[in-house]
Amino acid sequence: MALSKVHTIDFPKIEDPRGNLSFIQAPEQLPFKLCRAYWIYDVPGGKKRWGHAFHAQEEVIVALSGSFDVVLSDGNDERRYHLSRSYYGLYVPPMTWRYIDNFSTNSLAYVLSSTLYDEADYIRDYDEFCRLVAQGDK
Repeated sequence: MALSKVHTIDFPKIEDPRGNLSFIQAPEQLPFKLCRAYWIYDVPGGKKRWGHAFHAQEEVIVALSGSFDVVLSDGNDERRYHLSRSYYGLYVPPMTWRYIDNFSTNSLAYVLSSTLYDEADYIRDYDEFCRLVAQGDK
């Protein structure tokens, strides 16, 4: 169910011979009110990040530099999205298990979040996530 809501968001791209420019203007370009932004960097080769879901938090993940794969699961199906350009992001709805792997050298994952940090919103055990999905936790 949650995977049907996953989609890419194209950000404006102003091309210029001196270098391109893209930007995000909330709330027009995001499907939620932006409350927090954070970034992931210096991930060693062969490592993966995360391995969790959120009860309520929505995210848009952007590859500001380099590339990586975002792997999403709704407890039944799994999809892999390769992010490699800074002018689009991947929308990840609540109750979607995710991890990021296949980081290129010097990659930078920029994450826009609909909530402030709240440890209680995290689901860190995949079996627990699948149980909640089966019970219809939204």
